[in-house]
Amino acid sequence: MSTPGKPTAKAEARALAQRERILTAAQKCFVVHGFHAASMANIAETAGMSAGLIYRYFKGKNDIILAIIERQLEEARADIAKLHATSDLVSGIAEVFQQWQANDPNITSAALFLELTAEATRDEEIAAATHASDRVFRSDLAAWFARSARDGGLGIPKAAVDTRVLILQCLIEGLAMRAISQPDLDVEQVKTALDQFLPSLLTA
Repeated sequence: MSTPGKPTAKAEARALAQRERILTAAQKCFVVHGFHAASMANIAETAGMSAGLIYRYFKGKNDIILAIIERQLEEARADIAKLHATSDLVSGIAEVFQQWQANDPNITSAALFLELTAEATRDEEIAAATHASDRVFRSDLAAWFARSARDGGLGIPKAAVDTRVLILQCLIEGLAMRAISQPDLDVEQVKTALDQFLPSLLTA
């Protein structure tokens, strides 16, 4: 029996599905038009709903962008968790690269990552959210690097952790750029490059 005034599980699931539908539509619009050119009307049309319905879930476009940054962080943390669970880190990173190449609107594409980065230089609220997200992601990476191999980490010496995290972030962000500037890049070539570089970065 539901508590009066409290949303039912079914209503909460519907609201979550509607939010995801809006965010996916917004991501498509932001990639195609850019943050400034994309309008709430564009997002509503892409989502197949009225603009009024969107305002039930988000106060405005900035609110949507902030939700996408949160979603981006969740995806990045999930990617790191997947890397933890596999001994084949080269294949794990290559798989993420292939997703960027496919420009899947259901995940944060490389193009959207660049849009978010550019918008952070113009909007203080978005900059603060982006920087906070980056700190959490770096913290996750640092914890993974520092943990012992027995505990599922890499056992990197503490003094080297921050530097190696920075290098890995630059590598991953560089691959995002490469997915845009060289969309026909063979993933096997990416794997070969990673095979030559990653061992020195990920071993103690």
